[in-house]
Amino acid sequence: MKTPKYIFICGGVMSGVGKGIATASIATILKWYGYKVTCIKIDPYVNVDAGTMNPVEHGEVFVLKDGTECDQDMGHYERFLNQELTKENYMTTGSVYLSLIEKERSLYFDGKCVEVVPHVPLEVIEKIQKAQKLTGADIVLTEIGGTIGEYQNLLFLEAVRILKFKNPKDVVLILVSYLPYQGEGGELKTKPTQYAIRTLNSAGLNPDFILARAIYSLDNKRKEKIAFNCGIPQENIISAPDEKVIYKIPLNFEKEKIGKKILKSLGLSPLIKDSERIIKDKNELMRGDSAKLIKTDKKDSHKSAFYLYEYIFWEKEIEKIEKLNKEIKIGIVGKYFKTGDFVLSDSYISVIEAIKHASWHLGYKPIINWLNSEEYEKDKNKLSELKNYQGIIIPGGFGSRGIEGKILAIKYCRKNKIPILGLCYGLQLMVVEFARNVCGLKNAHTTEVNPKTKYPVIDILQEQKRFLKGKLYGGTMRLGDWSCEIKKETIAWRAYGKNLILERHRHRYEVNPKFHKILQKNGLIFSGISGKGLLVEIIELPESTHPFFLGTQFHPELKSRFLHPHPLFVEFIKTFKVC
Repeated sequence: MKTPKYIFICGGVMSGVGKGIATASIATILKWYGYKVTCIKIDPYVNVDAGTMNPVEHGEVFVLKDGTECDQDMGHYERFLNQELTKENYMTTGSVYLSLIEKERSLYFDGKCVEVVPHVPLEVIEKIQKAQKLTGADIVLTEIGGTIGEYQNLLFLEAVRILKFKNPKDVVLILVSYLPYQGEGGELKTKPTQYAIRTLNSAGLNPDFILARAIYSLDNKRKEKIAFNCGIPQENIISAPDEKVIYKIPLNFEKEKIGKKILKSLGLSPLIKDSERIIKDKNELMRGDSAKLIKTDKKDSHKSAFYLYEYIFWEKEIEKIEKLNKEIKIGIVGKYFKTGDFVLSDSYISVIEAIKHASWHLGYKPIINWLNSEEYEKDKNKLSELKNYQGIIIPGGFGSRGIEGKILAIKYCRKNKIPILGLCYGLQLMVVEFARNVCGLKNAHTTEVNPKTKYPVIDILQEQKRFLKGKLYGGTMRLGDWSCEIKKETIAWRAYGKNLILERHRHRYEVNPKFHKILQKNGLIFSGISGKGLLVEIIELPESTHPFFLGTQFHPELKSRFLHPHPLFVEFIKTFKVC
Protein backbone atom coordinates (compact mmCIF):
# COMPACT_ATOMS: atom_id res chain seq x y z
CA MET A 1 0.00 0.00 0.00
CA LYS A 2 1.52 3.32 -1.10
CA THR A 3 -0.04 5.73 1.40
CA PRO A 4 -0.06 4.73 5.08
CA LYS A 5 -3.25 5.28 7.05
CA TYR A 6 -3.63 6.55 10.60
CA ILE A 7 -6.25 5.84 13.24
CA PHE A 8 -6.34 7.80 16.50
CA ILE A 9 -8.19 6.61 19.58
CA CYS A 10 -9.04 8.99 22.41
CA GLY A 11 -11.27 8.72 25.49
CA GLY A 12 -14.21 10.64 26.88
CA VAL A 13 -16.06 11.09 30.19
CA MET A 14 -13.62 9.20 32.45
CA SER A 15 -10.21 7.56 32.61
CA GLY A 16 -9.88 3.79 32.39
CA VAL A 17 -12.66 3.67 29.81
CA GLY A 18 -10.94 0.91 27.82
CA LYS A 19 -9.03 2.74 25.09
CA GLY A 20 -6.17 0.24 25.18
CA ILE A 21 -8.41 -2.80 24.74
CA ALA A 22 -10.37 -0.96 22.03
CA THR A 23 -7.16 -0.07 20.18
CA ALA A 24 -5.86 -3.65 20.40
CA SER A 25 -9.22 -5.04 19.27
CA ILE A 26 -9.52 -2.78 16.22
CA ALA A 27 -5.90 -3.51 15.27
CA THR A 28 -6.64 -7.23 15.52
CA ILE A 29 -9.68 -6.89 13.25
CA LEU A 30 -7.74 -4.96 10.62
CA LYS A 31 -5.06 -7.63 10.79
CA TRP A 32 -7.72 -10.26 10.10
CA TYR A 33 -8.61 -8.31 6.96
CA GLY A 34 -5.04 -8.74 5.75
CA TYR A 35 -3.45 -5.40 6.67
CA LYS A 36 -0.16 -4.97 8.46
CA VAL A 37 -0.80 -2.91 11.58
CA THR A 38 1.12 -1.44 14.46
CA CYS A 39 0.01 0.34 17.64
CA ILE A 40 1.41 3.40 19.41
CA LYS A 41 0.62 4.63 22.92
CA ILE A 42 0.96 8.31 23.85
CA ASP A 43 1.03 9.01 27.59
CA PRO A 44 0.42 12.62 28.68
CA TYR A 45 3.06 12.47 31.44
CA VAL A 46 6.18 14.58 31.71
CA ASN A 47 7.97 11.37 32.77
CA VAL A 48 10.27 10.30 29.93
CA ASP A 49 8.99 6.74 30.35
CA ALA A 50 7.01 4.71 32.89
CA GLY A 51 10.09 3.30 34.64
CA THR A 52 9.97 5.49 37.74
CA MET A 53 6.19 5.39 38.23
CA ASN A 54 4.56 3.77 41.26
CA PRO A 55 2.45 0.77 40.16
CA VAL A 56 -0.25 1.63 42.72
CA GLU A 57 -0.66 5.04 41.08
CA HIS A 58 -0.08 4.14 37.45
CA GLY A 59 -0.58 0.38 37.16
CA GLU A 60 1.89 -2.15 35.82
CA VAL A 61 5.07 -1.04 34.08
CA PHE A 62 5.29 -3.12 30.91
CA VAL A 63 8.73 -3.81 29.41
CA LEU A 64 9.37 -4.22 25.68
CA LYS A 65 12.02 -6.46 24.14
CA ASP A 66 14.42 -3.52 23.71
CA GLY A 67 14.10 -2.61 27.39
CA THR A 68 11.64 0.28 27.03
CA GLU A 69 9.61 0.74 30.23
CA CYS A 70 6.13 1.75 29.22
CA ASP A 71 2.41 1.77 29.89
CA GLN A 72 0.43 -1.43 30.49
CA ASP A 73 -1.61 -0.83 27.31
CA MET A 74 1.47 -1.81 25.33
CA GLY A 75 1.01 -5.24 26.87
CA HIS A 76 -2.55 -5.40 25.55
CA TYR A 77 -1.29 -4.60 22.05
CA GLU A 78 1.29 -7.38 22.17
CA ARG A 79 -1.10 -9.94 23.68
CA PHE A 80 -3.82 -9.31 21.09
CA LEU A 81 -1.61 -8.94 18.03
CA ASN A 82 1.11 -11.45 18.97
CA GLN A 83 3.64 -8.79 17.95
CA GLU A 84 6.76 -7.53 19.68
CA LEU A 85 6.84 -3.74 19.81
CA THR A 86 9.76 -1.37 20.44
CA LYS A 87 10.50 2.09 21.84
CA GLU A 88 9.24 3.60 18.57
CA ASN A 89 5.73 2.51 19.57
CA TYR A 90 5.67 4.53 22.78
CA MET A 91 5.97 8.20 23.66
CA THR A 92 5.21 10.51 26.56
CA THR A 93 4.98 14.28 26.88
CA GLY A 94 8.40 14.09 28.53
CA SER A 95 10.00 12.11 25.71
CA VAL A 96 8.54 14.45 23.09
CA TYR A 97 9.85 17.54 24.86
CA LEU A 98 13.23 15.88 25.47
CA SER A 99 13.58 15.02 21.79
CA LEU A 100 12.57 18.54 20.76
CA ILE A 101 14.99 20.19 23.20
CA GLU A 102 17.84 17.95 22.05
CA LYS A 103 17.14 19.02 18.47
CA GLU A 104 17.11 22.68 19.46
CA ARG A 105 20.41 22.32 21.36
CA SER A 106 22.06 20.76 18.30
CA LEU A 107 20.90 23.65 16.04
CA TYR A 108 18.49 21.39 14.17
CA PHE A 109 16.17 24.42 13.81
CA ASP A 110 19.00 26.63 12.54
CA GLY A 111 18.45 29.36 15.13
CA LYS A 112 14.69 29.68 14.64
CA CYS A 113 12.35 30.24 17.58
CA VAL A 114 11.06 26.86 18.75
CA GLU A 115 7.51 27.11 20.03
CA VAL A 116 5.07 24.78 21.76
CA VAL A 117 2.75 25.12 18.78
CA PRO A 118 3.40 24.00 16.13
CA HIS A 119 6.68 22.28 17.01
CA VAL A 120 5.46 19.89 19.72
CA PRO A 121 2.53 18.55 17.62
CA LEU A 122 4.84 18.29 14.60
CA GLU A 123 7.33 16.29 16.71
CA VAL A 124 4.49 13.94 17.68
CA ILE A 125 3.56 13.46 14.02
CA GLU A 126 7.19 12.83 13.12
CA LYS A 127 7.45 10.11 15.76
CA ILE A 128 4.26 8.43 14.54
CA GLN A 129 5.47 8.48 10.94
CA LYS A 130 8.86 7.13 11.99
CA ALA A 131 7.16 4.17 13.70
CA GLN A 132 5.19 3.52 10.52
CA LYS A 133 8.31 3.48 8.38
CA LEU A 134 10.25 1.22 10.76
CA THR A 135 7.43 -1.31 11.06
CA GLY A 136 6.25 -1.06 7.46
CA ALA A 137 2.67 -0.90 8.74
CA ASP A 138 -0.19 -0.19 6.36
CA ILE A 139 -2.23 1.23 9.22
CA VAL A 140 -0.94 2.85 12.42
CA LEU A 141 -3.26 2.98 15.43
CA THR A 142 -2.34 5.58 18.04
CA GLU A 143 -3.99 5.66 21.45
CA ILE A 144 -3.94 9.03 23.20
CA GLY A 145 -3.82 8.48 26.95
CA GLY A 146 -5.96 10.34 29.44
CA THR A 147 -9.36 11.88 28.77
CA ILE A 148 -10.74 14.52 26.42
CA GLY A 149 -10.75 17.90 28.14
CA GLU A 150 -7.56 17.39 30.12
CA TYR A 151 -5.12 20.22 29.50
CA GLN A 152 -2.16 17.88 28.91
CA ASN A 153 -3.90 16.23 25.95
CA LEU A 154 -4.36 19.38 23.85
CA LEU A 155 -1.01 19.16 22.08
CA PHE A 156 -1.66 15.57 21.00
CA LEU A 157 -5.12 16.49 19.72
CA GLU A 158 -3.50 19.35 17.81
CA ALA A 159 -1.21 16.77 16.17
CA VAL A 160 -4.29 14.80 15.10
CA ARG A 161 -5.92 17.98 13.76
CA ILE A 162 -2.83 18.90 11.71
CA LEU A 163 -2.44 15.41 10.27
CA LYS A 164 -6.16 15.16 9.51
CA PHE A 165 -6.15 18.61 7.90
CA LYS A 166 -3.25 17.67 5.61
CA ASN A 167 -4.50 14.15 4.82
CA PRO A 168 -8.27 14.00 5.51
CA LYS A 169 -8.76 10.69 3.65
CA ASP A 170 -5.91 8.99 5.48
CA VAL A 171 -6.92 9.71 9.08
CA VAL A 172 -9.75 8.33 11.23
CA LEU A 173 -10.54 9.54 14.75
CA ILE A 174 -12.33 7.26 17.21
CA LEU A 175 -13.74 8.36 20.56
CA VAL A 176 -14.19 5.73 23.26
CA SER A 177 -16.79 7.24 25.57
CA TYR A 178 -18.55 6.03 28.69
CA LEU A 179 -22.34 5.93 29.05
CA PRO A 180 -23.33 5.69 32.73
CA TYR A 181 -26.35 3.64 33.75
CA GLN A 182 -28.66 5.59 36.01
CA GLY A 183 -30.54 3.69 38.69
CA GLU A 184 -32.35 0.36 38.71
CA GLY A 185 -34.61 0.13 35.69
CA GLY A 186 -33.08 3.33 34.37
CA GLU A 187 -31.26 3.97 31.13
CA LEU A 188 -27.86 4.56 29.60
CA LYS A 189 -27.24 8.32 29.66
CA THR A 190 -25.81 9.93 26.53
CA LYS A 191 -25.34 13.48 27.81
CA PRO A 192 -21.77 12.97 29.17
CA THR A 193 -20.74 11.63 25.75
CA GLN A 194 -22.35 14.63 24.06
CA TYR A 195 -20.29 16.95 26.28
CA ALA A 196 -17.14 14.94 25.53
CA ILE A 197 -17.71 15.36 21.80
CA ARG A 198 -18.31 19.10 22.20
CA THR A 199 -15.01 19.31 24.07
CA LEU A 200 -13.38 17.48 21.20
CA ASN A 201 -15.03 19.95 18.80
CA SER A 202 -13.34 22.80 20.68
CA ALA A 203 -10.00 21.29 19.64
CA GLY A 204 -11.10 21.46 16.00
CA LEU A 205 -12.00 17.76 15.77
CA ASN A 206 -15.10 15.64 15.37
CA PRO A 207 -14.85 11.86 15.78
CA ASP A 208 -15.56 9.58 12.83
CA PHE A 209 -16.60 6.74 15.14
CA ILE A 210 -17.92 6.43 18.69
CA LEU A 211 -17.28 3.31 20.77
CA ALA A 212 -20.02 3.44 23.39
CA ARG A 213 -18.63 1.85 26.55
CA ALA A 214 -21.28 0.77 29.05
CA ILE A 215 -22.35 -2.12 31.24
CA TYR A 216 -24.96 -3.00 28.62
CA SER A 217 -25.18 -2.96 24.83
CA LEU A 218 -26.29 0.33 23.34
CA ASP A 219 -29.80 0.34 21.84
CA ASN A 220 -30.83 2.14 18.64
CA LYS A 221 -32.63 4.89 20.56
CA ARG A 222 -29.40 5.94 22.28
CA LYS A 223 -27.49 5.69 19.00
CA GLU A 224 -30.04 7.95 17.32
CA LYS A 225 -29.67 10.52 20.10
CA ILE A 226 -25.87 10.64 19.86
CA ALA A 227 -25.98 10.75 16.06
CA PHE A 228 -28.50 13.61 16.00
CA ASN A 229 -26.79 15.73 18.65
CA CYS A 230 -23.22 15.15 17.55
CA GLY A 231 -23.36 14.91 13.76
CA ILE A 232 -22.00 11.38 13.53
CA PRO A 233 -23.55 8.72 11.25
CA GLN A 234 -25.60 6.33 13.36
CA GLU A 235 -23.95 3.30 11.78
CA ASN A 236 -20.59 4.59 13.07
CA ILE A 237 -21.72 4.45 16.69
CA ILE A 238 -20.53 1.07 17.90
CA SER A 239 -21.74 -0.63 21.05
CA ALA A 240 -18.95 -1.69 23.43
CA PRO A 241 -20.51 -3.44 26.45
CA ASP A 242 -18.54 -4.89 29.35
CA GLU A 243 -17.10 -8.36 28.78
CA LYS A 244 -15.61 -10.75 31.31
CA VAL A 245 -13.29 -12.09 28.61
CA ILE A 246 -11.66 -9.09 26.93
CA TYR A 247 -10.59 -11.18 23.93
CA LYS A 248 -14.24 -11.43 22.91
CA ILE A 249 -14.33 -7.69 22.20
CA PRO A 250 -12.93 -7.88 18.62
CA LEU A 251 -15.69 -10.39 17.80
CA ASN A 252 -18.29 -8.06 19.33
CA PHE A 253 -17.02 -5.15 17.27
CA GLU A 254 -17.09 -7.22 14.11
CA LYS A 255 -20.78 -8.00 14.63
CA GLU A 256 -21.31 -4.33 13.79
CA LYS A 257 -18.88 -4.60 10.84
CA ILE A 258 -16.50 -2.05 12.32
CA GLY A 259 -13.59 -3.39 10.29
CA LYS A 260 -15.20 -2.77 6.92
CA LYS A 261 -16.60 0.60 8.08
CA ILE A 262 -13.16 1.85 9.14
CA LEU A 263 -11.54 0.58 5.95
CA LYS A 264 -14.22 2.33 3.89
CA SER A 265 -13.57 5.60 5.77
CA LEU A 266 -9.90 5.24 4.88
CA GLY A 267 -10.67 4.47 1.23
CA LEU A 268 -9.60 0.84 1.59
CA SER A 269 -11.14 -2.55 0.93
CA PRO A 270 -10.51 -5.87 2.71
CA LEU A 271 -7.41 -7.53 1.25
CA ILE A 272 -8.82 -10.97 1.97
CA LYS A 273 -11.38 -11.78 -0.71
CA ASP A 274 -14.23 -14.29 -0.39
CA SER A 275 -13.71 -14.33 3.38
CA GLU A 276 -17.37 -14.48 4.32
CA ARG A 277 -17.96 -17.46 2.03
CA ILE A 278 -14.85 -19.30 3.17
CA ILE A 279 -15.48 -18.75 6.87
CA LYS A 280 -18.66 -20.85 6.63
CA ASP A 281 -16.54 -23.96 6.22
CA LYS A 282 -15.03 -23.70 9.71
CA ASN A 283 -14.66 -27.40 10.43
CA GLU A 284 -12.55 -27.99 7.34
CA LEU A 285 -10.38 -24.97 8.09
CA MET A 286 -9.91 -26.03 11.72
CA ARG A 287 -8.44 -29.32 10.45
CA GLY A 288 -5.73 -27.23 8.83
CA ASP A 289 -6.85 -27.78 5.24
CA SER A 290 -6.19 -24.44 3.51
CA ALA A 291 -6.33 -25.79 -0.04
CA LYS A 292 -9.71 -24.20 -0.72
CA LEU A 293 -8.46 -20.87 0.58
CA ILE A 294 -5.51 -20.91 -1.78
CA LYS A 295 -7.75 -21.74 -4.75
CA THR A 296 -10.42 -19.15 -4.00
CA ASP A 297 -8.06 -16.29 -3.19
CA LYS A 298 -5.31 -16.13 -5.80
CA LYS A 299 -3.77 -12.89 -4.61
CA ASP A 300 -1.63 -13.36 -1.49
CA SER A 301 -3.38 -16.65 -0.80
CA HIS A 302 -1.07 -17.91 1.92
CA LYS A 303 -1.48 -14.65 3.83
CA SER A 304 -5.25 -14.91 3.46
CA ALA A 305 -5.25 -18.48 4.71
CA PHE A 306 -3.20 -17.52 7.75
CA TYR A 307 -5.35 -14.59 8.84
CA LEU A 308 -8.62 -16.41 8.25
CA TYR A 309 -7.31 -19.33 10.24
CA GLU A 310 -6.37 -17.00 13.10
CA TYR A 311 -9.83 -15.38 13.07
CA ILE A 312 -11.59 -18.74 13.19
CA PHE A 313 -9.25 -20.13 15.83
CA TRP A 314 -9.84 -16.96 17.90
CA GLU A 315 -13.60 -17.44 17.63
CA LYS A 316 -13.37 -21.12 18.53
CA GLU A 317 -11.18 -20.31 21.53
CA ILE A 318 -13.74 -17.81 22.86
CA GLU A 319 -16.52 -20.40 22.43
CA LYS A 320 -14.42 -22.89 24.41
CA ILE A 321 -13.63 -20.40 27.19
CA GLU A 322 -17.27 -19.49 27.70
CA LYS A 323 -18.14 -23.15 28.29
CA LEU A 324 -15.41 -23.83 30.88
CA ASN A 325 -16.67 -24.83 34.32
CA LYS A 326 -13.78 -26.73 35.93
CA GLU A 327 -12.23 -24.19 38.29
CA ILE A 328 -8.71 -23.78 39.65
CA LYS A 329 -7.79 -21.37 42.47
CA ILE A 330 -4.57 -19.37 42.30
CA GLY A 331 -3.38 -16.93 44.94
CA ILE A 332 -1.13 -13.97 44.18
CA VAL A 333 0.85 -12.91 47.24
CA GLY A 334 1.68 -9.25 46.71
CA LYS A 335 1.59 -5.75 48.12
CA TYR A 336 0.80 -3.44 45.19
CA PHE A 337 -2.92 -4.04 44.86
CA LYS A 338 -4.32 -2.07 47.80
CA THR A 339 -5.37 1.51 47.09
CA GLY A 340 -7.56 2.78 49.90
CA ASP A 341 -10.53 0.42 50.21
CA PHE A 342 -10.13 -0.91 46.69
CA VAL A 343 -8.05 -3.54 44.89
CA LEU A 344 -5.88 -2.31 42.01
CA SER A 345 -5.39 -5.45 39.94
CA ASP A 346 -3.74 -3.35 37.19
CA SER A 347 -0.49 -3.61 39.19
CA TYR A 348 -0.18 -7.21 38.02
CA ILE A 349 -2.21 -7.16 34.80
CA SER A 350 0.32 -9.21 32.76
CA VAL A 351 0.49 -11.88 35.46
CA ILE A 352 -3.30 -12.10 35.51
CA GLU A 353 -3.52 -12.41 31.74
CA ALA A 354 -0.74 -15.04 31.64
CA ILE A 355 -2.66 -17.11 34.22
CA LYS A 356 -5.80 -16.85 32.11
CA HIS A 357 -4.02 -17.79 28.86
CA ALA A 358 -2.49 -20.93 30.37
CA SER A 359 -5.62 -21.93 32.30
CA TRP A 360 -7.88 -21.60 29.28
CA HIS A 361 -5.38 -23.52 27.17
CA LEU A 362 -5.57 -26.43 29.63
CA GLY A 363 -9.35 -26.27 29.92
CA TYR A 364 -9.70 -24.53 33.29
CA LYS A 365 -11.55 -21.49 34.55
CA PRO A 366 -9.11 -19.60 36.80
CA ILE A 367 -10.22 -18.04 40.08
CA ILE A 368 -7.58 -15.50 41.11
CA ASN A 369 -7.43 -14.11 44.65
CA TRP A 370 -5.26 -11.33 46.07
CA LEU A 371 -3.33 -12.24 49.22
CA ASN A 372 -1.74 -9.35 51.10
CA SER A 373 1.72 -10.37 52.31
CA GLU A 374 1.67 -7.78 55.11
CA GLU A 375 -1.14 -9.68 56.83
CA TYR A 376 1.11 -12.77 57.18
CA GLU A 377 3.63 -10.65 59.06
CA LYS A 378 0.94 -9.67 61.57
CA ASP A 379 -0.59 -13.14 61.96
CA LYS A 380 1.30 -16.27 60.87
CA ASN A 381 -1.81 -18.37 61.44
CA LYS A 382 -3.25 -16.80 58.30
CA LEU A 383 -0.68 -18.73 56.25
CA SER A 384 -2.92 -21.78 56.49
CA GLU A 385 -5.22 -20.16 53.91
CA LEU A 386 -2.59 -20.97 51.28
CA LYS A 387 -3.77 -24.59 51.42
CA ASN A 388 -7.02 -23.44 49.81
CA TYR A 389 -5.18 -22.77 46.55
CA GLN A 390 -3.84 -25.16 43.94
CA GLY A 391 -1.02 -22.75 43.18
CA ILE A 392 0.65 -19.62 44.55
CA ILE A 393 2.46 -16.88 42.64
CA ILE A 394 4.98 -14.47 44.16
CA PRO A 395 5.13 -11.58 41.65
CA GLY A 396 7.76 -8.91 41.09
CA GLY A 397 8.21 -5.70 43.03
CA PHE A 398 10.62 -3.47 44.89
CA GLY A 399 11.38 -2.38 48.45
CA SER A 400 11.05 -3.85 51.93
CA ARG A 401 7.33 -3.52 52.69
CA GLY A 402 5.60 -6.89 53.05
CA ILE A 403 8.76 -8.84 52.21
CA GLU A 404 8.89 -10.98 55.36
CA GLY A 405 5.28 -11.94 54.70
CA LYS A 406 6.24 -13.14 51.23
CA ILE A 407 9.15 -15.14 52.64
CA LEU A 408 6.80 -16.78 55.15
CA ALA A 409 4.42 -17.67 52.32
CA ILE A 410 7.29 -19.19 50.31
CA LYS A 411 8.41 -21.28 53.29
CA TYR A 412 4.85 -22.51 53.86
CA CYS A 413 4.46 -23.52 50.21
CA ARG A 414 7.85 -25.27 50.16
CA LYS A 415 7.17 -27.28 53.32
CA ASN A 416 3.58 -28.12 52.38
CA LYS A 417 4.41 -28.91 48.75
CA ILE A 418 2.03 -26.31 47.29
CA PRO A 419 3.00 -25.43 43.67
CA ILE A 420 4.65 -22.00 43.71
CA LEU A 421 5.96 -19.77 40.94
CA GLY A 422 8.22 -16.81 41.76
CA LEU A 423 8.67 -13.95 39.31
CA CYS A 424 11.72 -11.66 39.49
CA TYR A 425 11.65 -10.44 43.12
CA GLY A 426 9.75 -13.67 43.72
CA LEU A 427 12.81 -15.70 42.69
CA GLN A 428 15.06 -13.57 44.87
CA LEU A 429 12.89 -14.12 47.94
CA MET A 430 12.69 -17.86 47.21
CA VAL A 431 16.50 -17.88 47.30
CA VAL A 432 16.49 -15.91 50.57
CA GLU A 433 14.02 -18.34 52.15
CA PHE A 434 16.01 -21.36 50.95
CA ALA A 435 19.28 -19.88 52.22
CA ARG A 436 17.82 -19.19 55.66
CA ASN A 437 15.86 -22.36 56.26
CA VAL A 438 17.66 -25.03 54.23
CA CYS A 439 21.27 -23.82 53.97
CA GLY A 440 21.35 -22.59 57.56
CA LEU A 441 22.44 -19.06 56.67
CA LYS A 442 20.59 -17.30 59.47
CA ASN A 443 19.12 -13.92 58.54
CA ALA A 444 20.31 -14.22 54.93
CA HIS A 445 18.77 -11.46 52.89
CA THR A 446 18.82 -9.26 49.81
CA THR A 447 20.92 -6.12 50.13
CA GLU A 448 17.97 -4.22 48.68
CA VAL A 449 16.30 -4.67 52.09
CA ASN A 450 19.29 -5.16 54.41
CA PRO A 451 22.54 -3.75 53.00
CA LYS A 452 24.44 -4.98 56.09
CA THR A 453 23.27 -8.60 56.07
CA LYS A 454 25.96 -11.17 56.91
CA TYR A 455 24.75 -13.37 54.05
CA PRO A 456 23.88 -11.19 51.01
CA VAL A 457 22.54 -14.05 48.88
CA ILE A 458 20.90 -11.44 46.64
CA ASP A 459 23.11 -8.47 45.78
CA ILE A 460 23.41 -5.70 43.25
CA LEU A 461 25.82 -5.76 40.32
CA GLN A 462 28.80 -3.40 40.46
CA GLU A 463 27.64 -1.45 37.41
CA GLN A 464 24.24 -0.98 39.07
CA LYS A 465 25.91 0.37 42.20
CA ARG A 466 27.36 3.17 40.08
CA PHE A 467 23.89 4.05 38.80
CA LEU A 468 22.44 4.17 42.31
CA LYS A 469 25.33 6.26 43.61
CA GLY A 470 24.57 8.83 40.91
CA LYS A 471 20.81 8.60 41.62
CA LEU A 472 20.21 7.32 38.08
CA TYR A 473 17.06 5.25 38.46
CA GLY A 474 15.19 5.51 35.16
CA GLY A 475 16.14 3.04 32.43
CA THR A 476 19.24 1.78 34.25
CA MET A 477 18.22 -1.74 35.31
CA ARG A 478 18.83 -5.01 33.47
CA LEU A 479 16.03 -4.49 30.98
CA GLY A 480 14.49 -6.20 27.97
CA ASP A 481 15.44 -9.44 26.23
CA TRP A 482 18.33 -11.49 27.58
CA SER A 483 19.26 -14.97 26.45
CA CYS A 484 19.19 -17.88 28.89
CA GLU A 485 20.55 -21.44 28.68
CA ILE A 486 18.24 -24.16 29.99
CA LYS A 487 19.58 -27.18 31.84
CA LYS A 488 18.33 -30.53 30.57
CA GLU A 489 16.18 -32.87 32.66
CA THR A 490 14.61 -30.02 34.62
CA ILE A 491 11.09 -28.63 34.88
CA ALA A 492 12.24 -25.61 32.89
CA TRP A 493 13.56 -27.85 30.12
CA ARG A 494 10.28 -29.79 30.01
CA ALA A 495 8.36 -26.51 29.71
CA TYR A 496 10.46 -24.91 26.99
CA GLY A 497 11.70 -27.99 25.13
CA LYS A 498 14.87 -26.18 24.03
CA ASN A 499 18.19 -25.10 25.44
CA LEU A 500 18.27 -21.39 24.53
CA ILE A 501 15.48 -18.89 25.22
CA LEU A 502 14.94 -15.11 25.22
CA GLU A 503 13.04 -13.55 28.11
CA ARG A 504 12.42 -10.01 29.34
CA HIS A 505 13.95 -8.52 32.48
CA ARG A 506 13.42 -5.55 34.79
CA HIS A 507 15.62 -5.66 37.88
CA ARG A 508 18.93 -4.62 39.44
CA TYR A 509 19.63 -7.37 41.95
CA GLU A 510 20.94 -10.86 41.18
CA VAL A 511 21.64 -14.14 42.96
CA ASN A 512 25.09 -13.45 44.46
CA PRO A 513 27.71 -15.68 42.72
CA LYS A 514 29.50 -16.04 46.09
CA PHE A 515 26.60 -18.21 47.31
CA HIS A 516 25.99 -20.30 44.17
CA LYS A 517 27.93 -23.25 45.51
CA ILE A 518 26.22 -23.57 48.90
CA LEU A 519 22.75 -23.09 47.40
CA GLN A 520 23.33 -25.84 44.83
CA LYS A 521 24.99 -28.11 47.37
CA ASN A 522 21.81 -28.01 49.45
CA GLY A 523 19.59 -29.00 46.54
CA LEU A 524 18.63 -25.82 44.71
CA ILE A 525 18.87 -26.31 40.94
CA PHE A 526 19.98 -23.48 38.68
CA SER A 527 18.00 -24.64 35.65
CA GLY A 528 18.49 -21.42 33.67
CA ILE A 529 21.68 -19.36 33.51
CA SER A 530 23.21 -16.57 31.41
CA GLY A 531 26.33 -14.41 31.45
CA LYS A 532 28.70 -17.40 31.40
CA GLY A 533 26.98 -18.91 34.41
CA LEU A 534 27.26 -15.81 36.60
CA LEU A 535 23.62 -14.77 36.24
CA VAL A 536 20.97 -17.13 37.59
CA GLU A 537 17.80 -16.90 35.51
CA ILE A 538 15.72 -19.87 36.77
CA ILE A 539 15.86 -21.79 40.05
CA GLU A 540 13.87 -24.87 40.98
CA LEU A 541 13.72 -27.83 43.33
CA PRO A 542 13.77 -31.40 41.98
CA GLU A 543 10.33 -32.93 41.49
CA SER A 544 11.27 -35.65 43.96
CA THR A 545 11.36 -32.91 46.61
CA HIS A 546 8.55 -30.62 45.49
CA PRO A 547 5.92 -30.81 42.68
CA PHE A 548 6.66 -27.27 41.45
CA PHE A 549 8.99 -24.89 43.26
CA LEU A 550 10.33 -22.64 40.50
CA GLY A 551 11.36 -19.02 40.21
CA THR A 552 12.46 -16.85 37.30
CA GLN A 553 14.66 -13.77 37.42
CA PHE A 554 12.90 -12.57 34.26
CA HIS A 555 9.21 -11.80 33.72
CA PRO A 556 7.69 -14.62 31.64
CA GLU A 557 4.25 -13.01 31.93
CA LEU A 558 5.37 -10.26 29.54
CA LYS A 559 5.62 -12.74 26.65
CA SER A 560 2.36 -14.62 27.18
CA ARG A 561 -0.23 -14.21 24.42
CA PHE A 562 -3.93 -15.03 24.13
CA LEU A 563 -3.42 -17.74 21.51
CA HIS A 564 0.12 -18.58 22.67
CA PRO A 565 0.29 -19.04 26.48
CA HIS A 566 3.70 -18.94 28.12
CA PRO A 567 5.14 -22.45 28.62
CA LEU A 568 6.18 -21.85 32.25
CA PHE A 569 2.66 -20.85 33.25
CA VAL A 570 1.30 -23.88 31.41
CA GLU A 571 3.76 -26.19 33.19
CA PHE A 572 2.92 -24.56 36.54
CA ILE A 573 -0.81 -25.23 36.14
CA LYS A 574 -0.23 -28.76 34.84
CA THR A 575 1.06 -29.71 38.31
CA PHE A 576 -2.20 -28.72 40.04
CA LYS A 577 -4.33 -31.37 41.69
CA VAL A 578 -7.77 -30.67 40.23
CA CYS A 579 -10.83 -32.49 41.58
